[in-house]
Amino acid sequence: MTATVLLGPQRFLTTAGGVVRGLGIEGPVATVTAGWEDREGDDQELDQVMDGRSRNLRLYARMVEVLEQDQEFAAAALRFRDAMDDLAGVYGTRLHLALEAVYAVGRRVGRSDVVAAGVDDAIEAVRALDAWYLDRLRVLYGELDATGTLQRSEVIGRHRAEVSEILAGCGVLAVAGGHVGVLLRAMQLFDVRPHADLPVVAWSAGAMVLTSKVVLFHDNTAQGVMGAEVWDRGVHRAPGIVALPHPRRRLHLEDRLRTQVLARRFAGSTCLLLDDGTKVSLGPDGRLPAGARILTDAGTVGVVEAAA
Repeated sequence: MTATVLLGPQRFLTTAGGVVRGLGIEGPVATVTAGWEDREGDDQELDQVMDGRSRNLRLYARMVEVLEQDQEFAAAALRFRDAMDDLAGVYGTRLHLALEAVYAVGRRVGRSDVVAAGVDDAIEAVRALDAWYLDRLRVLYGELDATGTLQRSEVIGRHRAEVSEILAGCGVLAVAGGHVGVLLRAMQLFDVRPHADLPVVAWSAGAMVLTSKVVLFHDNTAQGVMGAEVWDRGVHRAPGIVALPHPRRRLHLEDRLRTQVLARRFAGSTCLLLDDGTKVSLGPDGRLPAGARILTDAGTVGVVEAAA
């Protein structure tokens, strides 16, 4: 697989522009700014740092056009959204209680081996709940697909063909941040799943979308401390990674129990911390490079060590 670079949140886009130039690839740069929603077209600064080579795929505007012109698909999409909201509500309620059980057991004073065994089992219960949610979400996608509205839609087919043609003429794909839900939905709708030979640079929510499992997280909400929630599957360009932008602002990194539970909950994947200015170039096999900042199973902030 060719270059895949995950970046932290961008201010003034200086990191993103330098990374794209550093790839040494000439020709247009396909950009995705759908996460900016109504500001999708306000990409003059992005085009400037891409040396005037950007070709905005306009996925948000295309999605709005689809929903306005194809009433059958719009109705099916609305039913899917409502069903997903119901599922997320049930999942969120169960998840809150399950995580509170983990924290309560973990902070209990008692025989260490008994407490540790209790934490292990409680984390497994959370993992099972995450799996249940994704399984039920898969059913909802199956129901949407079974309507045939996506396959029959002429406007979706036209936009997919246009997006595919633009991508075929570009040497790099740059995926900006913004609203991760809108960004993922737009990329799904127009089948923007970058093939292995297309270099990709993505930041913040864009990095989250490239993973196999999009996890929403924030320890400092108006509602108080909230547990991380699995939201959806991503586009699988960066499998085995849970991307966590803004970790210093969004996570209580000093709370060893919470960070330990977060890391262990997603065992098999690595929780990657994407601070401002972070640049993480994945290896040809998708591996994280030495020095990448991660959450360890011990609940500490660590770094990937160089291969022996």
